Amino acid sequence: MQRLLYLLLGTVMLPASLWAQARADAPTDTTVYAVSYVEVMPSSEQAAVAALRQYRDASRKDEGYVRFELFEQIARPGHFAIVETWTDQKALDAHGTAAHTQQLLSTLQPIRVSDYDQRPYKTLTVGSAPAAAGSQAIHVVAHVDTVGPQTDVPGMLKRFAEASRKDEGNLRFDVLQHTARANHFTVVETWQNQKALDAHAAAAHTRQYREGLHAISGSPLDERVYKGVG
Repeated sequence: MQRLLYLLLGTVMLPASLWAQARADAPTDTTVYAVSYVEVMPSSEQAAVAALRQYRDASRKDEGYVRFELFEQIARPGHFAIVETWTDQKALDAHGTAAHTQQLLSTLQPIRVSDYDQRPYKTLTVGSAPAAAGSQAIHVVAHVDTVGPQTDVPGMLKRFAEASRKDEGNLRFDVLQHTARANHFTVVETWQNQKALDAHAAAAHTRQYREGLHAISGSPLDERVYKGVG
């Protein structure tokens, strides 16, 4: 009887031990993101675009480079958001000291009307590689921060992202979490066109998310609409 009990316990515990080992062996997502904002004088818009493109092209040669995305706010010329993706923090740190990074900051310094505001993020939930966006594509970059006694905010954002990826016309819906401030998030979305974005804004899961966020939000939802700059 005792021998049978040991066999039964071993049968129950073995899968758990294998599952724990699988978790330990699972690769850690080391991807890091630099999300930057800068505003330049309207008369210097094209000079800024040229400098940012030059910086992008040089950055592609850096070790650990994954992606560089440049957005300009719709109806607000000279207001830019930049989303950089790097394999790990070491790669981003090395890139930060590169000559072309310093050259960009130097070029922007006399024409900008806001600081070059760069914030570090890690993955919270990211879908598959962004689908190719057409000329009518709309990009949204939203900043979310929460305060006070909180429910599972990361879980709420993950559920919202999963539901939103199923919306018609969605090409991308990623949520990034600040590496130093766990209650700060950036949401990056891409929609086929304005109609798709409008339908998403009216969807039940969007209204539910915004109502839930309102009670724990540390500031008004900062949601900006952009066009892509190739």
